[in-house]
Amino acid sequence: MGIFDFIKGAGEKVGVKDKEAQETEASQEAVMSGKLRRHLQGLKLQIENVNVAFNDGVATVRGKAASQAEREKAILALGNTQGVSRVVDEMTVGVPAPEAKFYTVLKGDTLSKIAKAQYGDAMKYPVIFEANKPMLSDPNKIYPGQVLRIPPMS
Repeated sequence: MGIFDFIKGAGEKVGVKDKEAQETEASQEAVMSGKLRRHLQGLKLQIENVNVAFNDGVATVRGKAASQAEREKAILALGNTQGVSRVVDEMTVGVPAPEAKFYTVLKGDTLSKIAKAQYGDAMKYPVIFEANKPMLSDPNKIYPGQVLRIPPMS
């Protein structure tokens, strides 16, 4: 469990429409909570009873993740969403494991460059790519401000 900070303006848009902008703030937060929950469900992460609450840029996630990797992917999927500046992790984990590092992508970064810095070998970039699926669909599509999982090398 923990609190993870992100860049509020960076990330994937999960859909705030003009009609929703006219609703009350509480209603907007309820709408965003539902959108974030559906976003996680759409990624098909193995999390039982997933629940996401959203309030003033903070997403609080609850549920039981099948593994530490699934837990971290959920945190990153929420945190890498526009409008989310912090994720409060209140999930439990079915199979505990060592935590991965989180890395914030800088301008000019590539997965190869990150792999070289983190593992000493640029050709280890597929490890980072696989660790961030399904949030990443292409190893060449990362952006500054995005946060990635850097799993420990086994």
